[in-house]
Amino acid sequence: VQFVESGGGLVQPGGSLRLSCAASGFTFSSYGMRWYRQCAGKERELVAHINSDGGYTNYADSVKGRFTISRDNAKKMVYLQMNSLKPEDTVVYYCHAIVMSRDYWGQGTQVTVSS
Repeated sequence: VQFVESGGGLVQPGGSLRLSCAASGFTFSSYGMRWYRQCAGKERELVAHINSDGGYTNYADSVKGRFTISRDNAKKMVYLQMNSLKPEDTVVYYCHAIVMSRDYWGQGTQVTVSS
């Protein structure tokens, strides 16, 4: 199982970024996917979750209405569209899934929101 995140970078407050996560090594369409984020010295926070067919999503209160999780099962990709970004969204974002009762994480992608 492998995840490769991309799309992070530097953006001004109020701006947008789209994170991507390419999955491989398992039957992607059978598993829910999650985006987490983690600031230095803090625990990882669940940002968004999407079920296996994309019909159900849920979000942390801190991002609700600003972030949208989606997936393309044919391409084995999961996305996080982030709008109205705030300085407090400056953290590393990770792609995650529980596959066969094991946790798998990507390497993370840094998002920095600053003027």
